[in-house]
Amino acid sequence: MFAPVWTRLSFTVQSVPGRRTLGLFSSPAPSNWSKVVSDAEKIVGYPSSFMSLRCLLSDEFSNVAMHVKKLVGTQHPLLNTARGFVYDSRNNLQMRGLVVLLLSKAAGPSHTSSDLLSHDMVSGIYPSQRNLAEITELIHTAFLVHRGVVNLKELTASDGLLKDMEFGNKMAILSGDFLLANACTGLAQLNNTKENNITTEVSTAAWEEQTFLSHGALLAKSCQAAMELAQHDKKSQRLAYKYGKHLSLGHKLNSDLQPFVKSNVGEQVPFSFSAAPVIFHRHIIGPERWQQQLQQAKTMRNQLDYAKLLAAVKSEKGVSSAVNLCCYHGNRALEAIQAFPSSEARSALENIAAPITKF
Repeated sequence: MFAPVWTRLSFTVQSVPGRRTLGLFSSPAPSNWSKVVSDAEKIVGYPSSFMSLRCLLSDEFSNVAMHVKKLVGTQHPLLNTARGFVYDSRNNLQMRGLVVLLLSKAAGPSHTSSDLLSHDMVSGIYPSQRNLAEITELIHTAFLVHRGVVNLKELTASDGLLKDMEFGNKMAILSGDFLLANACTGLAQLNNTKENNITTEVSTAAWEEQTFLSHGALLAKSCQAAMELAQHDKKSQRLAYKYGKHLSLGHKLNSDLQPFVKSNVGEQVPFSFSAAPVIFHRHIIGPERWQQQLQQAKTMRNQLDYAKLLAAVKSEKGVSSAVNLCCYHGNRALEAIQAFPSSEARSALENIAAPITKF
């Protein structure tokens, strides 16, 4: 199927002062997005919001949760991550597993699978595919937990005591490792592993590749693996992989674009310097002019005027380039899914991809 994903992905932490997002699949219209997710969960007969609870509610992880309480009163990001596991109105933390289940149902049983195997299907999905969806969520949850490690050299007095922040870092590492260990066990129980080598070369010019490795490879490989577990042919595996890849890249671009397309003139909206519009903007104007813009955006207190810098980024073609690329990936995701039979599951997958095809 696929090798342990954490050994093959080049994770990148994209932090913004005062803001941390937990999920890739965020939506500017929560009510409409919630309906899309709710309808999709009904189709697969599985509430994806409970997908990783078997692990999160285990005795071992309950002990970890008790220790996390010690971080209350600090600004350690592990607290926000833990809160997000319970409820987050803006992000759907279990979307990757849901997409895997929808693809599994959309593809249906393969022509080469035995009738005996088909009897084990529930709502048109094999048990191994449901296990895969849970494993995918475990891996992503571990990534979110590991991302809670902070740079102790950049702490301020408002963040909390140094000893508490050090403790938070230890908890983030141990908790993430615990989840990965469970995911590794689950992968082994699928009895279907394959090794894949990937390039580790990352540069500004290769933003799209780096973003795929850090945000999209897990979903793309999981979608492909769902097809292989059901013994679908290489074409179906390739199309499922493309859907997962383009959906991930499209939603990442959509998320990166939100501060630039939704903010008002003069509004202080912090954004990541590794966001797609900023990367494309820096590539267009060059490093020297970018440094000039950074200096011009600094206030008398040596703080960053995000409104001024955001206006500078919007003045060039970085935003429009990101918009065009976002729509491109959304349309490619829709094209990939058209090869599967028409069904409610395919329609749900189309609805998930639709928001990234237009602005």
